[in-house]
Amino acid sequence: MGIQQVVIVGRPNVGKSSVFNWLAGKRLAIVDPTSGVTRDRMTYLAEFGDQYAELVDTGGMGVKDVDDLTEHIEEQIQTAIDAAGVILFVVDTRDGLTTFDEEVAGRLRYAGAPVICVANKTDHEELDSQADEFYRLGRKIVPVSTKQNRGKEKLIEEIFERLPKMTDEDAELLGEPEMKVAIVGRRNTGKSTMINTLVNDERMIVSEVAGTTRDSVDVRFELDGKSFLAIDTPGFRRRKSVSTDIDFYSTHRAERSIRRADVTLLFFDASQRISKVDKQLCDYIAQQYKPCIFVVNKWDLLADSMPTEKWVTYLRDTFRTMWHVPIAFITGQTGRNLKMLLNHTQMLFKQARSRVGTPELNNLIQAALQHNPPPIDRHRRPKIYYGTQVASEPPTILLFCNNPKGFSATYRRYLLGVFRDQLSFGEVPIKLYLRRRKSSEEKEEGK
Repeated sequence: MGIQQVVIVGRPNVGKSSVFNWLAGKRLAIVDPTSGVTRDRMTYLAEFGDQYAELVDTGGMGVKDVDDLTEHIEEQIQTAIDAAGVILFVVDTRDGLTTFDEEVAGRLRYAGAPVICVANKTDHEELDSQADEFYRLGRKIVPVSTKQNRGKEKLIEEIFERLPKMTDEDAELLGEPEMKVAIVGRRNTGKSTMINTLVNDERMIVSEVAGTTRDSVDVRFELDGKSFLAIDTPGFRRRKSVSTDIDFYSTHRAERSIRRADVTLLFFDASQRISKVDKQLCDYIAQQYKPCIFVVNKWDLLADSMPTEKWVTYLRDTFRTMWHVPIAFITGQTGRNLKMLLNHTQMLFKQARSRVGTPELNNLIQAALQHNPPPIDRHRRPKIYYGTQVASEPPTILLFCNNPKGFSATYRRYLLGVFRDQLSFGEVPIKLYLRRRKSSEEKEEGK
């Protein structure tokens, strides 16, 4: 038995995403009064004691999407219902029973999973009698209020009473993913298409409409017996183009996805020129010291007319400070080179977690100093006494010296280059700190 899913459904604007965030205990889904904000299925692996379940947020049933994606949204909702272990049918107590609620109830009549009617916005006991109206739908009613944090324990109890208990074998499969990979890029670069190919399932809505993915969506998959997490993110926009609350929160969640990822895949469309958005995104990845692969997608469109070397040169000339970042050429729609990309992603993950022993590091530092001594600064040559790796993810090296300010940015880049060439950090960001050694230590050495 695989992981059970608790699927949240209902008409638009009853608070489905609020219920999702409330049960997850985190602000994950965008909550906005605009109808149709949630399009893809959004998931979160929740733990309650020793019991796990995957919460699934869905789009509003019956919503007329402004980008003509209604059919796609409905397919996503139905897919979630078919896979559900428990269904939370969210209604609005203050609005009362509507014809749209009755239509949703009719659609759930043939669902194979147990259904709990969650009467949201029941902010106090006086509204409980108003929530009783929904008993006409023939479902168990649980009055709640996400705003007032009311009824949560009761709802959790009802959910997990209906979830089949997991076996020990099932629980082993639900450990922390081996690696979390954020898939980022500007709009229409093929991120969602690649994920669908990766998991061999129409897991994300794929459309030519720019900005289809508004939330960052977690998708679990397995490769060579290991569990991984792919994070599909909204397409980035230029800062001045972020004009609505939805755009703002989509960008915020995409940036948060980069921060929590182990490795980032920055997607480019092979048929499009690099844009200012790509540069802003690359800068943000660099600021977070995240391992990254430049992924040139839709390569089948240009493979016969442009050599890969030309795109490599284009990327290297554009992102001069990211010369260590590997480059991959794929076709997400067909899966071409996808396995190689994932293998390389695992290599970066391993590099970022690597550690070097202090003796090996100091031998390398001394060799680097002899090969290329630092320039004299104010009639005094800067010295490095010793170094040590103090952390990983990213690899973080601390050098003790006599004058940190005496080492120019150029010389620091030289040291980073030596570390990448000679240690196991060849393709990942490295943090380098220089610290003045205590005066007592310097005096001791001078004796």
